[in-house]
Amino acid sequence: MGNALLSVAVILMTGLLFGRVASMFKLPSVTGYLVGGLLIGPSFLNLVTTGMLEGFGIISQMALAFIAFSIGLSFKTDYFKRVGMTPVVIAFFEATLAVVLVTGALLAIGVEPAFAIVLGSIAAATAPAATVMVIKEYKAKGPVTDTLLSVVALDDAVALILFGFGAAIAEMLTAAHGATTSLVMTMVAPILDVLLALAAGAVLGFLMQFPLKHFKTRANRLAVLLAFVFLTSGLSTSFGVSELLACMMAGGVLTNVSKEAPLMTDLSDRITPPLYMMFFVVSGAGLNISILPSIGLIGVVYILFRVFGKMLGAYTGARIMKAPKEVSNYLGITLIPQAGVAIGLATASQALVPAYAEQITAVVLAGTLVYELVGPVLTTWALTKAGDIEAPVKDIQAQESYNK
Repeated sequence: MGNALLSVAVILMTGLLFGRVASMFKLPSVTGYLVGGLLIGPSFLNLVTTGMLEGFGIISQMALAFIAFSIGLSFKTDYFKRVGMTPVVIAFFEATLAVVLVTGALLAIGVEPAFAIVLGSIAAATAPAATVMVIKEYKAKGPVTDTLLSVVALDDAVALILFGFGAAIAEMLTAAHGATTSLVMTMVAPILDVLLALAAGAVLGFLMQFPLKHFKTRANRLAVLLAFVFLTSGLSTSFGVSELLACMMAGGVLTNVSKEAPLMTDLSDRITPPLYMMFFVVSGAGLNISILPSIGLIGVVYILFRVFGKMLGAYTGARIMKAPKEVSNYLGITLIPQAGVAIGLATASQALVPAYAEQITAVVLAGTLVYELVGPVLTTWALTKAGDIEAPVKDIQAQESYNK
């Protein structure tokens, strides 16, 4: 226990220090958290060891659950009436073109088809955590931010479905038996998982309104918030479905059925900053910089063409839906971060192409390292250029006002 608490203290102090350093250089705090974590992690100082990181998985689960829940809280019915099908179309194009361009580029350099398809299908995934952190810190508002929140929420579902189809094709190419039933189930399973996650989240979000009517104090409502967010995350994990989708749906249903939803947003914003800080420091500590030399041309192609696919897909979807010019020009840049879902898909792919399991994992982890360090900076730049962030933060006090 003592060592665990000492590690928590080191993580929090690292976050505070490097958040301050990042603000001095006019960078988002999340970049400072990631860099600080990288320095104290196994890649450098090893103050937080690999064994310690394994014990901090609960922090990641808690932070991601609250991030998804907070996204859902912004999805009021009038919001969807305002944005319509635009986020859905953009999410489809940005995820699909990332898969197509990465797969095509890998095939062009001579990569074995099953390997190219599996690795390409992982390119669809986008990590919402760093993006949401930037939005909260800079209090970004505008058409790009509105669209971005919807797209990153939908991206998880689209990525799982695309991976399911990619996995089915790869299995067909590599499996000698190639049973039709297994191929159909491989393609259908991700869709069923998405529907189950959404259904579970909807039920729990609906049920959450009832205890909020009976527990009036802020302390009790905070307990209700924690209980239901963790319940949604825990149940979805137990059933093997996406906790991000379930928690997002729970927040989305609650905000439309309960008048207490704004208070949930306020309570969440007050208690989660230290949790988010720890999450990103731990994420940074988990980045293994030593794998970069091992990814070779395949890794470079994956990293670059995924970015091209996200940007081109977002631009195409926005133009088709006649979205504001700022959305078509800048949304794609904000979709670069990639982390948890992609790593999970890389793990799942090991059974599909076992001969390339180590290479796929190395490429995805290297991509995570690059995307997570560069992504928040580019997101801040894009939202500033789009006008959603009114002006760069001018001093440390303004930068840190988010945490007050």
